[in-house]
Amino acid sequence: MVEQNLSTVQRSRDQIFEEEFLPHLDALYNFAFHLTYDEDDANDLVQDTYLKALRFIDSYVGGSNAKAWLFTIMKNGFINEYRRKARRPNRVDFEEVKSFQNAEETNYNDHFSIREELFDNLIGDEVTNAINTLPVEYRTVILLCDVEDFKYEEIATILDVPIGTVRSRFHRARNMLKEKLQVYAEGLGYEDKRN
Repeated sequence: MVEQNLSTVQRSRDQIFEEEFLPHLDALYNFAFHLTYDEDDANDLVQDTYLKALRFIDSYVGGSNAKAWLFTIMKNGFINEYRRKARRPNRVDFEEVKSFQNAEETNYNDHFSIREELFDNLIGDEVTNAINTLPVEYRTVILLCDVEDFKYEEIATILDVPIGTVRSRFHRARNMLKEKLQVYAEGLGYEDKRN
């Protein structure tokens, strides 16, 4: 009887994971990439997020906002890792430097990914570049609101800040983007109606 109850609980956990958590994989990766600007770090952050979600799945209320719950876990994981790295001095792997210097022919193209080629070469998106230059607290709010379609209340929960702070950051981020994109817009023929 106990074994049957345990298998039912495990089946329920697996079902929650597959039906409520996994559909958000792409959104989590995109957010992680915009936080880290590195594919490997983004993949690690997503993996860490899903591992923590699985570990704490009993504290998740099935049928609630899984996306917001996962984004909260990711944001906290990113902040914790950032703080941990900030306390640790930079380290250089001597063997890696030595092998790089001793390599007869280095293929620099190996270091570029398809994603980097799309963002850097093909799209050349001024809006993406402008968003990426924003400080992380403003970039995060823009991404969560405009890209991931979270409501202000959900963003406040994810970031663990008051809703007024979310509104303020969003307003400030929009103004910063407006300034950064003004020249680009004028180049496309848009006029500033304020003048």
